[in-house]
Amino acid sequence: MNRCWVFIVLVAVAAWALPGTNTKTKADEAIVLRIASLAPSGSSWMKILNAWDKTLREKTDNRLQMRFYPGGAQGDERDFVRKMRVGQLDGGVVTVTGLSMLVKPSVVLVLPNLLNTYEKLDRVNTRMASQFEKMFADEGYKILGWADAGKTRLFSKKPIRRPSDIKSMRPWVWKDDLIFVEFYDVIGASAIRLGVPEVYPALQTRMVDVVAVSALAAVSLQWYTRVKNMTAHNSAIIAGGTVMNKDRFDSLPPDLQEILVSTGKRAHDLLNKTIRRDDDNAYDIVLKRGIKAIEAGEYQAEWDKAAQEVHERLTGRAYSKSLLEAVRRAAAP
Repeated sequence: MNRCWVFIVLVAVAAWALPGTNTKTKADEAIVLRIASLAPSGSSWMKILNAWDKTLREKTDNRLQMRFYPGGAQGDERDFVRKMRVGQLDGGVVTVTGLSMLVKPSVVLVLPNLLNTYEKLDRVNTRMASQFEKMFADEGYKILGWADAGKTRLFSKKPIRRPSDIKSMRPWVWKDDLIFVEFYDVIGASAIRLGVPEVYPALQTRMVDVVAVSALAAVSLQWYTRVKNMTAHNSAIIAGGTVMNKDRFDSLPPDLQEILVSTGKRAHDLLNKTIRRDDDNAYDIVLKRGIKAIEAGEYQAEWDKAAQEVHERLTGRAYSKSLLEAVRRAAAP
């Protein structure tokens, strides 16, 4: 009897191993990319990112999928970077603040008064794409697409007409934001360093009373409900994109790499088109909600001088003079 049972078990094992008898499903074989974002659930960003995932699943017969963690569920952008480095995340949808932690010279894209129109930023992204992508590849990362998050403005409880007005205020600065850390130092303001999730409570308690953000982000994060003014002029575009650990990307089969890149390009093109429209709409919305737009007017020269000093201070520290000049040339019509 024992020999009979052994024979039955061996036959069952052999049958399971035969081609066509394995019951493993496509879902079990799926490759799932873990991608983090600060964008809130239900926002324009997440709607398009989720649509990207849906397209990716359809085109790969569910072999490749994306699992997004929105709303800072994985922490701040510095946490995304750390988790990508140790393999806990495969990628992140980040601003230049996050990108600069991987490739510091990328901060050149958000220097004040340099690429402060979409046209300039688009020309640079088109003409210098390969150069920036190589910089990231050399550090072990793959850029899946470039996308921005609206125009940078200063939202504040009190009107800001000239840079020196901020000296008597408590401006927030993102912990890892090289640009505004330098800008506030240039004008002599004492900035409060906080992560993005900490900003709303800080506005409530008046720990901070100035935030640098786009109108769309101010609405999405509800920060606009805690301020009364904003600068009418913008200093830059909040540039960013989706970055992925290159080893993880390279581990994908070639056909999946190709589909991921092609669908990513379409998703980021749509992101830019949608976010720019939504940021303009958000600007109109906050005006209707009583936020006052403060013009630079006669003080524009002071803003320009502060911006130029930021450029000079960061040249050689964050980026080379040759890169800055290359970006200026690429931005020209």
